[in-house]
This record gives sequence, C-alpha cells and structure tokens, in this order.
Amino acid sequence: MSSDLLRSQNGERAQPSTPAPKARIPDCPLARTVEVIGHWWTLEILHEVCEGHTRFETIRRNLDTPAAVLRDRLADLAAKGLVETGDGTADAADREYRPTERGRALRPLILAMAAWGNRELAPQDRSLVVVDARTGVPVDPVVVDRLTGRRIDTTDYVFARGPQASESISARYPEIPERA
Repeated sequence: MSSDLLRSQNGERAQPSTPAPKARIPDCPLARTVEVIGHWWTLEILHEVCEGHTRFETIRRNLDTPAAVLRDRLADLAAKGLVETGDGTADAADREYRPTERGRALRPLILAMAAWGNRELAPQDRSLVVVDARTGVPVDPVVVDRLTGRRIDTTDYVFARGPQASESISARYPEIPERA
C-alpha cells in the first residue's frame, strides 16, 4: 500500500514534502473533506485502526513506514480528531490508537473507495475485497439516503446551495427546492 512514499537518502521512507491540500472554496463540503483527509496515508492509517490493528508497532509494520514518520502522521490524525490514544502507555512503540467517532464516520467512505477501486479488476485479480463478516460473501457498497433508503448515485439527487452559501457557491448551485 505504501509504495509511493518518498525515499530519503538512506533508503528509509520519508514523509511527503507537499503540505495537505487547502480548500480553495472554504464553504465547499467536498473541499473541507479533502482538507481533513489531506494525504492518501490518512485513509490507510484509519483503515488499519478501524480494522483492529491499533498498536503503533503493528500499524508501522503493516504500512512499512518508519517510526518517526508514523508518529508524525498519527499526531496529525489526533490533532484533526480522527484518532485518539487508547491507553496511557509511555512507550510509543506499544501505544494503542483507536478511531474517534469522527474517524469512524470515514469508514463507509473507505469501504466504498476500496470497492470502487476493485470495479475494473477481475475478481481473481483483487488483493482485498469487502465482504459481509457473517457470511463471507463479497458486497458492493452503495451510498443511500438514511431517511428513504434510496441510492443517491442517480440523477434524482443533486447539489443545492445551503443557507450559508458563499457568493461562489450561490452562483453555481440552485436554492434548495421547495417541498411538494
């Protein structure tokens, strides 16, 4: 998973030199999400922690990341409120991390992204699949409206500007339609 991390001169993997993206349009929810997620490794670490790989050394080994780099990344995730330490262990290598409610809320996105990434691969070429934990049957996650249970990947669902929309958002998106 971590093959595109930059390599330092001594061959160890190093943290990317580019800062996390900043929202160009501050009131855009897509831009705010990208701002929180930032680099691709955010989702990789959250995936590890949400899957129960919560010890620092286990995460480091699974992602093949130098300890110093992982410490910085976990500190960043903690500062963003996505993970928290699960115990008071002083030894960083044995420290446990767990997702916060905010971090767990990204898990459906991680599952959907993984399934989307597999769509162009033949089943025999997939290295990781999303399955029902009770049955082992592969699943194809979709996003649905919590109130109606209807899939939202249709033209029946569109963006509309919210009550606090900036001029930029208001110029591109319609008002929320009146309820019939």
